Amino acid sequence: MQKDATSVLGTPQSTQSLDSTKHLPWTRQDTTWMLSLFGTAVGAGILFLPINAGMGGFWPLVLMAAIIGPMTYLAHRGLSRFVCSSSIPGSDITQVVEEHFGVGAGKAITVLYFFAIYPIVLIYGVGITNTVDSFIVNQLGMASPPRFILSGVLILGMMAVMVAGEKFMLKVTQLLVYPLVGILAFMSIYLIPEWKMDALQVVPEAGAFLGTVWLTIPVLVFAFNHSPAISQFSVSLKREHGANASRKADVILRNTSMMLVGFVMLFVFSCVLSLSPAQLAEAKAQNLPILSYLANVHSSGFVSYFGPFIAFIAIVSSFFGHYMGATEGMKGVIVKQLRSSGKSVTDTKIDKFILGFMFVTIWAVAVINPSILGMIEALGGPIIAAILYLMPMYAVYKVPALKAYRGRISNILVIIAGLLAMTAILFGFFR
Repeated sequence: MQKDATSVLGTPQSTQSLDSTKHLPWTRQDTTWMLSLFGTAVGAGILFLPINAGMGGFWPLVLMAAIIGPMTYLAHRGLSRFVCSSSIPGSDITQVVEEHFGVGAGKAITVLYFFAIYPIVLIYGVGITNTVDSFIVNQLGMASPPRFILSGVLILGMMAVMVAGEKFMLKVTQLLVYPLVGILAFMSIYLIPEWKMDALQVVPEAGAFLGTVWLTIPVLVFAFNHSPAISQFSVSLKREHGANASRKADVILRNTSMMLVGFVMLFVFSCVLSLSPAQLAEAKAQNLPILSYLANVHSSGFVSYFGPFIAFIAIVSSFFGHYMGATEGMKGVIVKQLRSSGKSVTDTKIDKFILGFMFVTIWAVAVINPSILGMIEALGGPIIAAILYLMPMYAVYKVPALKAYRGRISNILVIIAGLLAMTAILFGFFR
């Protein structure tokens, strides 16, 4: 079957290959990957999106819910197709970039890829420290432990799972995501009696309405982003399905996007309707995930204890996928630099250096405790948009192996979404 296709995405495959792809059954491994991708994205979606999106009011949130599903699916599908387009077996995104764009451009995009994901890993170091600290102080009634010790232990624990290997990480993620989905859905429904329906009566003017949506797009992009895991996901599918990898990826990514929009947006709506804009602003000022804030202001014992628990699971599951992408990007940068300098590449030494660098920097930022939403707005959303939305679309029109995907309306939609995400920060400055 693979002999009939000259490339994964380039020359059209034979009828036999296409027919066999249509009948590829959904497997347990597909479910595992869907949950892993869901876990990578859902952390940011449920922790920080309600705060930023909700401050703009209810009706802009409705428009955001309508556009984020197609945006998420089409962008991640494009990135997966880009990785699958490599003619070299086992190539991750940093190697595919160099294959298609050359050594110079490969270095530049690999550096950009690293800086798109690395700040998010730092954000989760801050997030998990604040979540656990808030739980110890507000729910357990104990004194706040020394921040440098608490953050060090938490970060060390999360990184230990990654060091144990991809299979172990996927198993842990699967164990975390099942209860996360169940409790998240229950929490969303549990908050319904607290909804303040007067928010539906407030309709912003057209300019303010669209401005709110535009400013929130970077946070939306960040909140539904699972691109750090797409490279290894695509490499794994190529290894298992060969020429059918990109079509198999399309199905898994579509189901992941539907699951994300359904669960995350239900939770976002439930949080936004149960809190006032002033309370959302207070949560942002306290640099707390929305679940920790809910636990502190809600009288229910269920919310008080399960809120931080959900936040903890969400951060850990999302950390895994982002850490995987950040280390992949950093290794690509180091390897490319060493090779261009004519120096030997020793994987073991590089891996040890990356491990030490990641732990020290994540720990240091967790102790400093910068504004999480500030980091998302300034770094996360715009850089992710460049890598996830614009780079694969540029490749479609430049790379022969992606020629079959040119001239599609979906490409235009992804490009517009990417440009809006990148320019929102400029709009915020001049507003």
